[in-house]
Amino acid sequence: MSEVIVRLPVPPLLIISDSSQARRPLEEIGAAAFAGGCRWFSLREKDVLPAERRALLGRLVVLGRRCGATVGIHEDIDAAIHAGADSVHLPSGSRPETARTRLPGALIGASAHSAEEASTLLQAGADYVTVSPVFVSASKPGYGPALGLDGLTSVVARAPGPVIALGGITADNAGLCRSAGAHGIAVMGEVMRAADPQAAVEAILRAISKNNWLKGLNRSRSPFPPQKTSITEVKR
Repeated sequence: MSEVIVRLPVPPLLIISDSSQARRPLEEIGAAAFAGGCRWFSLREKDVLPAERRALLGRLVVLGRRCGATVGIHEDIDAAIHAGADSVHLPSGSRPETARTRLPGALIGASAHSAEEASTLLQAGADYVTVSPVFVSASKPGYGPALGLDGLTSVVARAPGPVIALGGITADNAGLCRSAGAHGIAVMGEVMRAADPQAAVEAILRAISKNNWLKGLNRSRSPFPPQKTSITEVKR
């Protein structure tokens, strides 16, 4: 079997939307996140009407492309195709290989809640998995007990590809997740609920910058700095 090189956005900080927790319109939060250095954003709005979700994704894709960010959507492959999104994130139990036939050039991720689930999804063709909840999380209360750092380490050790830590991640514990082996961090409520989303993103990136995830990223107070898209490669 040939080695696969997965190219994750740099820094591998995935911001996931949740309008039910958001203190600002999602477009404003997206722009603030990009201004703070985020280069990876996924729209997760299952309760929004499809036409509205598709239009919002299109506007976020435009925002993201101004600064070389990867912008995607959770589950809605039709919307991803329509908006020209860069990625799609699938629920647990999905078939990444099926999504790949419709989005051959996209970054395809999936949600996992155990080592077995993570391995199955990665072996089926997912480029990465989010594993959650790592810590107790108000955003994901119904997904079982928190894995903790030891649980995250165990999942990473068994997974045949990139693992993104999700659930209860803050600036105080993001670095610990990286030390546990996570290839990236995903955040929802910490940014959605923030009075200043840009500052929240900057705080998380400062916490993980010692791991060199920010090397080569020229962040700016403007959400639209001219720059080339930056990536990191992960072997699997």
